[in-house]
Amino acid sequence: VPAGGVSLRCCGTRVSLEGVNRPVIDRIIRVDHAGEYGANRIYAGQMAVLGRSSVGPLIQQMWNQEKDHLKKFDELMVAYRVRPTVLLPFWNVAGFVLGAASALLGKKGAMACTVAVEESISDHYNSQIRTLMEEDPEKYKELLQVIKQFRDDEREHHDIGLEHDAEGAPAYSVLKTAIQLGCKAAIFLSERI
Repeated sequence: VPAGGVSLRCCGTRVSLEGVNRPVIDRIIRVDHAGEYGANRIYAGQMAVLGRSSVGPLIQQMWNQEKDHLKKFDELMVAYRVRPTVLLPFWNVAGFVLGAASALLGKKGAMACTVAVEESISDHYNSQIRTLMEEDPEKYKELLQVIKQFRDDEREHHDIGLEHDAEGAPAYSVLKTAIQLGCKAAIFLSERI
């Protein structure tokens, strides 16, 4: 089973929306879909630059997990009847450019980008887990399971980045801070529009 044990089967039927806090669920699924879409584009950009290097297989492995994540959020968008953010065309370009630009700094630059992005996403997933637990953990059981598993995958990617010399990237702390500010802005915008 892909993505660390979470079933990625297609949601053939729509979920019952009775009693669901629509604004919360819409915001969570919309932004998570956008985030996984952006992550896919970042890894695509990194693979375009470093795909044939020694770090290519590692980037591909992380990208494959992100593809599984995106597929699952595509399914959840249909099941919960959530529209995607209108910013997807922008995230398409911005994600690819960020991935390629960080990879042009070399393996360490790509890993620094991975650390920054995955730390931001796992922190964001933790916030969503808290929100759903406060709402009703039983009602949102499947969604909680998905978010927890994907959070764990993102933490693994973060740790892989650190293990592969992310902190040795040129101006690491500046690069990390800049990328994380961009992530916060992307989260803020994608939740709302």
